[in-house]
Amino acid sequence: MTAPVYPSTWGSLPDQGGRGLHLPARRRRPRGVRRLWVFWQSPDDQPRWARPALLAVAALAALAYAWGLDHAALEPFYGAAARSMSMSWHNFFFGAFDPDGTVTVDKLPGALWLQALSLRAFGINTWAFVLPQVVEGILTVLVLYRAVRRLAGPGAGIVAAFVMAASPVTVLLNRGNISDSLLILLLVLAADATSRALTTGRLRSLLLAGLWVGLAFQAKMTQAWLVLPALWLAYLIASPARGRRLGHVVLATLVTALVSLSWMLAVTAVPSHDRPYVDGSDDDSVFTQVFDYNGIFRFEHASAFETSVGPLAPFLVVDLEKRTFLNASTAFIGRSWHRLLSGPLGRDTAWLLPASILAAVGVVVSRRRRRRYDPVRACCVLWGTWLVVTVVAFSDGSYLNSYYTAALTPAIAALCGVGLSAAWRAARAGLGASASSVGRLLVGVAVTATAGYAVYLIPTGTGVRPWLVPAVIITAVAADVLLVASWWWRRDSTRLGSVALVTAALSRVLVPSVASATVVSDGLGSFDTPFQPASVTLVTQTDALRSQQAVARSVRTLELLAAASKTRILFVTDTSIVASAYILASGREVLPIGGYTGAIPSPTLAQIRIDIAFGQVRLAVVPVDPPGNDPRIVWIRTHCQLARLDRPATVRFGVYDCHNTART
Repeated sequence: MTAPVYPSTWGSLPDQGGRGLHLPARRRRPRGVRRLWVFWQSPDDQPRWARPALLAVAALAALAYAWGLDHAALEPFYGAAARSMSMSWHNFFFGAFDPDGTVTVDKLPGALWLQALSLRAFGINTWAFVLPQVVEGILTVLVLYRAVRRLAGPGAGIVAAFVMAASPVTVLLNRGNISDSLLILLLVLAADATSRALTTGRLRSLLLAGLWVGLAFQAKMTQAWLVLPALWLAYLIASPARGRRLGHVVLATLVTALVSLSWMLAVTAVPSHDRPYVDGSDDDSVFTQVFDYNGIFRFEHASAFETSVGPLAPFLVVDLEKRTFLNASTAFIGRSWHRLLSGPLGRDTAWLLPASILAAVGVVVSRRRRRRYDPVRACCVLWGTWLVVTVVAFSDGSYLNSYYTAALTPAIAALCGVGLSAAWRAARAGLGASASSVGRLLVGVAVTATAGYAVYLIPTGTGVRPWLVPAVIITAVAADVLLVASWWWRRDSTRLGSVALVTAALSRVLVPSVASATVVSDGLGSFDTPFQPASVTLVTQTDALRSQQAVARSVRTLELLAAASKTRILFVTDTSIVASAYILASGREVLPIGGYTGAIPSPTLAQIRIDIAFGQVRLAVVPVDPPGNDPRIVWIRTHCQLARLDRPATVRFGVYDCHNTART
């Protein structure tokens, strides 16, 4: 029997009845240059320029985020925790702060897991700490494009991706080792899944959105839940799943809750003696840490010097009073409705906030007569609700780091993209005189408001380029003039209107783009802000790097002393804040007393005495002025010998030698 012959390329084959079977031709896998060309080409459902433009934006983001990442000034607390977590899988799972796993970091460890894996893969390098945030930032740009494109088209998606990539706070955030980068990526993935559910009505897409929010909870806890009203409201309003929308939302909420609480339940099931003490809690409970210390306390109208686990370490109170922390420029800005609209917080995020609000209002009003399932209006509902809820939460929070506000950027970018795309379509479609006039009026108001607000935000005397303010004014005036001309000269209104919109877009993104370029050229990081004074940059960058180098030199001296006395623990000190720089530099155990704030009961005085008595530790570095009344610190100062006293400063530390301490 003759073996059948299979053609290499399927074409039209005759069947038994003589009719042709028209099977699709099998495409050969592209190779080499052709494969790159196929990757560069846009999919069939998108215009030719879409993918090249998106890849160009992603490359721009990668350059901005990764430039000089090997010289970044790391946040020592998170850096120490990531290094400790990379040293053992036990530390990795529980989010241990110190190498011996005596206490956890004071937040859930989700984002630090990726940093710890990076350190295990590439070794202890500055760039290995920052690399996960760079990758997360680039992926966020790509996913945001897809999320916006699903509902508002590729033009809106490209604009949103560019605004996201060029936002100063996004560039600042992704150039450091802060956990918010992963939070934002996961939340944008949730918005993308919800956008897909809005077009299909499928339950699995909405369940996927709930899964992403639950994973985002592992990175930044309850802040991740702030986007749920936006996702669920958009789905309830615009989903085509008739009669099943509420049930879908309930199921997705259950998925979110289950994924959010899964790690917390697993840790709670482990006996306390088999895991690190949970920082940020007075009862060794991860639920207290998440929902009290990092939850309710953040919105209580309490003093900045109070915590939910007890009084702060005395030297920490002095630092707070003197505002010597790297992020002090924003952490002490009082709560108010205009908190995010001026000063360093405004320069981080709010450049395009007026434009995004006007865009959302304009699109929703112009499409008010459309059917309930209108995707563009649903897109505005989703991102507009995201923006409003997050602004309200941040305006009323008791403690706000500047990089927190990066969570606003995806919503601002998406609304700007939707608004500009809608205006462009209206201009190219040649709508009636009434609709055209209203559209041009809204664009003109947005351009003027954005330019005026940018001039207001740009500080004076801080190294701002002298041409920046005139350029903002000139481009805004040119855009307004072109808008008026396109309305007045009806015969060529389409072409003039297109030119006017391009000029308007350039005037909007000019200042934030220049601010981001300044961030990169000046080597700024997560605790900085655009156009900040040189004195602030000196503290956050130069002094921070010098401090890291000084700590590294101190570690070498302490390691020699520890080796001579054959101690396992480098030294014991007050709070994880003091211990963090030494753990980050050495990878050795530095036993922190009281966790992040000095208030938790771990380690106990009995445990410290046992470690000293059995030669596990010899040195202690504790504050002398102000002295404080923590019984553990008092015992060290009373029973150990003062070996060295630091130079007079805001807080004076003493190095105590406990080698000859009686074993009692």
